[in-house]
Amino acid sequence: MLKGILTVGGWTMASRILGFARDMLIAAILGAGPVADAFFVALKLPNLFRRLFGEGAFNAAFVPEFSGLLATEGPDAARQFARESFGVMTFWLLFVTVLGEICMPGVIQVLAPGFAADPDKFALAVSLTRITFPYLILICLAALVSGILNGMERYTAAAASYVLFNIISIICMLWLTPYTPTAGHALSWGVTISGVAQLGLLMWAGYRAGMGLGVPRPRLTPRVRLLLKRMAPGLVGAGVTQLNLAVDVIIASLLPAGTVSLLYYADRVQQLPLGVIGTAVGTALLPLLSRQVRAGEAEAANDTQNRAIEYTLVLTLPAALALIVSAFPIMLALFGRGAFDAESARLSAQALAAYGLGLPAFVLVKVLAPGFFARGDTATPVKIGMIAVALNLTLNVALMVPLRHVGPAMATSIAALFNVGGLAVVLYRQGHLRPDAALRRRVGRMVLSSLAMAGTLYLVQAWLFSAAHGDLTRLLSLAALVGIGLAAYVVAIQMTGAYDLREIPRMLSRRRR
Repeated sequence: MLKGILTVGGWTMASRILGFARDMLIAAILGAGPVADAFFVALKLPNLFRRLFGEGAFNAAFVPEFSGLLATEGPDAARQFARESFGVMTFWLLFVTVLGEICMPGVIQVLAPGFAADPDKFALAVSLTRITFPYLILICLAALVSGILNGMERYTAAAASYVLFNIISIICMLWLTPYTPTAGHALSWGVTISGVAQLGLLMWAGYRAGMGLGVPRPRLTPRVRLLLKRMAPGLVGAGVTQLNLAVDVIIASLLPAGTVSLLYYADRVQQLPLGVIGTAVGTALLPLLSRQVRAGEAEAANDTQNRAIEYTLVLTLPAALALIVSAFPIMLALFGRGAFDAESARLSAQALAAYGLGLPAFVLVKVLAPGFFARGDTATPVKIGMIAVALNLTLNVALMVPLRHVGPAMATSIAALFNVGGLAVVLYRQGHLRPDAALRRRVGRMVLSSLAMAGTLYLVQAWLFSAAHGDLTRLLSLAALVGIGLAAYVVAIQMTGAYDLREIPRMLSRRRR
């Protein structure tokens, strides 16, 4: 599992770094204005479907069944199931894409109701979303092929494909903008073009792995019916965080212009640890846990769950405190240039600190949900998730006036804390989550180590940024701040015994043998 986490995490880190380069360009060119708001809504819709339908609900239902077939009946049965699923998914996604293109004004009215007060902004959002919406079918099919490769423990191509999204987006923004009405149009075309490239890369990787798919006629076989049955509740259970973020967009569209953009930039920063850690752990955990559950290895499954929680906390606790303590230097260094001024950085930093509060919960949801999915239970996460979504909506409405742009981020974090607490309690009561002595001993020490790191950041960041005025100087100061924080945390976890870093090479060595 650790090798899979490092592989997925490494490629996700590369993608996130390129994503920051892309977002820095967007901030400099578009800032936090109406074109930026319209583009981020246009990007949110296909991304929401991808995370809910493709990566979330589909993987939660498909990967355990595919991994089980691969282990018990061999590659031929697994390949046949994959082809049947691909055919049904293609037909269904094509229908959704065509329907969405036709009904796009109504869709934007629901997703960003506040835009209706500005006809030009509303029309721009409709136009850009129609350009990006075909990304839905492309990236959801790519998620299916990724699930196949992950089920075979081939993580590289699936993780690397997201790098293409950022590379192509940057290219289109730089070279296509002069030929389109706005930079938002160029970025929107980049989204759809990148979907073609990602799906092509993954289909080629699947073919090389012996899982060539083609486009078979859609057939509702018994296994596909079971897949769809398990996917239905998983649409909420695996993607509660994304639904909560969609609620944030709806509420933000009702707030002053630029709020959608402020939340987007803050979310992009917190997506770095969330994507690198959460995606990596969740991707590597589900196939392994599914095989252990299918084989009746209860003790091994519990140990796997404990170690996944341990890996998550040792990384997310310091990341969360760093985002809270150093939010303004981070936003100023990454985005503070061009149309995105210091005041925009300050406001966005406030939202980032609120997102940071919920970061460990955002990631732990991805760690605990596989405990249900591996056992074929997609209903329980849905019940808890629906309550979390309702809580998020209630808090958004309650906080939007007093906290303005911070309200949606704070509401999402609180809802995530509730969601992960509910999942943990139910798993514990079912006997599927039993924290062992090592996990219980280390959690308190992780918290202590993270606080020591946060104190170090607080003391040094004012000195580092006191004379940092140029773009390069700010980026170098941020790099120094990250290095100092990392060094302080490594020293702290070694001194407190929170984690022995020598375990990592030993575990990788055992895996290679």
